[in-house]
Amino acid sequence: MNSDRLQVLLSAVARGDTSVEDAVEDLRRLPFRDLGFAKLDTHRALRTGHPEVVFGAGKEPGQLAEIVAGLAESSTPVLVTRLSREGREHLACTFPEAHFDDEAGAMALGESPPPSGCVAVLCAGTSDIRVAAEAAFTATTLGSEVVRHWDVGVAGLQRLLAVREELDSARAIVVVAGMDGALPSVVGGLVRVPVIAVPTSVGYGASYGGLAALLAMLNSCAPGVSVVNIDNGFGAGYLAHVINAGAGT
Repeated sequence: MNSDRLQVLLSAVARGDTSVEDAVEDLRRLPFRDLGFAKLDTHRALRTGHPEVVFGAGKEPGQLAEIVAGLAESSTPVLVTRLSREGREHLACTFPEAHFDDEAGAMALGESPPPSGCVAVLCAGTSDIRVAAEAAFTATTLGSEVVRHWDVGVAGLQRLLAVREELDSARAIVVVAGMDGALPSVVGGLVRVPVIAVPTSVGYGASYGGLAALLAMLNSCAPGVSVVNIDNGFGAGYLAHVINAGAGT
């Protein structure tokens, strides 16, 4: 249930098109729906403006399909991240109308809001694309206009400077990097909008699965840089959308 559906329902009751009993039946699953193995937060879109997002990793394909179907009854779009191959194949058969981004390992079911504003998503190298694509797909699904720039790391700064003007039009910028995690600091020193840094687990042995990049980003000397957890493209994309949407009000 989101605010638009609630307004439609209450208007129908006010006009007499829907009985109070039918409206109560429609609302009875708030604030959550118990599937036994999962409790769906069907009230979240009313509270926060966006429906619950499904973390696909570790879930059985049948469970995923039931969760997605249950959430879709309450509000859309339904976003699923970190899909396994089996989960993707099962959801594609169950929801042929869904949109899949295999680069991001994610799926969206239902119509997204019209895109507005601008979020820029950058990644340092092609090995970081999966995490960056997750951030971009998340922000797009929630309703942000997104521009993507891959492979613009600090080892060749001319690549970043080539898209410098495009960064000025963004309201928030997601910067994804592994190895030394230096790219967010460079971007933070060039722009006037919030930079959301995402460390990835990409790197050689002493990168410690992304810990080196995480610590480097947390110690950034550039103001305006915030940091999410290692490989958390979803969290970065969600936050970037919230910043973008807030800047437009």
